[in-house]
Amino acid sequence: MFLKEPVLCERIPTWPWADPAERHIVHYDEFVKKGGYQGLRQAIGMDRGEIVDIIKDSVLRGRGGAGFPCGLKWSFLPAPDGGKRYLAINCDEAEPGTFKDRLLVDFDPHLVLEGIAIACWACELDTAFFFIRGEYHHQAEVMEAAIQEAYDAKIFGSQGLMDGTMKFAVDCHVHRGAGAYICGEETGLLEAIEGKRGWPRIKPPFPAVKGLFGRPTIVNNVETLAAVPPILQRGVDWWKSIGVESSIGQAPSYGTKLVGVSGHVNRPGVYEVGMGVSLKDLVESDDYCKGIRGGRAFKACIPGGVSMGVLGTDQYHAELDFDIGQKYDLMGLGTACPAVFDESTDMVMVARNVARFFKNESCGQCTPCREGAQWLYKLLVRLERGEARPKDLDMILEIAGSMGIIPGTTICGLADGNNWAARTTINKFREEFEARLLVPA
Repeated sequence: MFLKEPVLCERIPTWPWADPAERHIVHYDEFVKKGGYQGLRQAIGMDRGEIVDIIKDSVLRGRGGAGFPCGLKWSFLPAPDGGKRYLAINCDEAEPGTFKDRLLVDFDPHLVLEGIAIACWACELDTAFFFIRGEYHHQAEVMEAAIQEAYDAKIFGSQGLMDGTMKFAVDCHVHRGAGAYICGEETGLLEAIEGKRGWPRIKPPFPAVKGLFGRPTIVNNVETLAAVPPILQRGVDWWKSIGVESSIGQAPSYGTKLVGVSGHVNRPGVYEVGMGVSLKDLVESDDYCKGIRGGRAFKACIPGGVSMGVLGTDQYHAELDFDIGQKYDLMGLGTACPAVFDESTDMVMVARNVARFFKNESCGQCTPCREGAQWLYKLLVRLERGEARPKDLDMILEIAGSMGIIPGTTICGLADGNNWAARTTINKFREEFEARLLVPA
């Protein structure tokens, strides 16, 4: 997966655009021949605290959406008390336009499993639950088969890690979701693993203190864990040599990133890039997307899942790093999976379609989200039909802002995402929305 040199990227084959000859799962034997599980072997010879410090020093930021530093999250765990401690792996990936974790499961599951084993050793977590999106039927089977291979090779199991090299036993299980987007929120995910309705929990307490079954739990994204083995093997300096420093005085954006590009480009797919690559370079380079289809002009882009908001036509040069939120009026980088729109795109239709998604996926626990999502969708449908008045457009923005704008008014961030999607699309393409009003603004 990871770059061999600190340059921009190498293309990763992804279904269905890759050459069929390239589509194969890296099974255990092949993975080991290529140096797999050497990071784990290195880790079990190290002090646990040293591993956590290395991940903290690398400033590996979460690749699931929020960008929270992985090592810092690990350090929040309380001291072991002899009870169970858990790792929950988030492979829900149910946000429209996001499909980069699927690639890792499809083709390189043992890289993820190695990261899981290292995290469990470093944080003294004895059980891992791999929570996978309900619609990922094939991927769940691939991961279950890979876990069985790891058990057969005695990576996991009662004998201890690496065939008992270290007498610390780790068990790993696949837990399939039921198709609810809300379970991508970390505490909703924990509720689902416990067999409950996927309703996010009020925080605090945070999962590191009281997570699965009331015990200390770390929740990490698939891609985040896949980055851990190469960081241990190649070192912090290698990781920091890729990516960029913050240009606004925030935490840096080091390392590589999987970006899943969809929409109106000539070659959609999943690519591995150094963080900080510009959207324009990604779309127009012959190494990546080979330009916008039909020679049309760029119009807009959802850079990291629909909840992050929209980049406007004048923001084509936006850098894909963790500064993107503050610099370009977005909620954040998210999953860094750009959905690109050309000049023929109807942005009113985009806003309505995104609002429909949030309406359907709201769990209904919080009144602002449950009621606000319904009203946003109804008003945008009215606007798309040309039946809305100027006050309706203002009301859309008022409702969206009342639902959530960080910090929001709800338990989880779904309402925030609904707001940012609606608000940024309208604000950056207001003339297009005003042109659909029954009475011109």
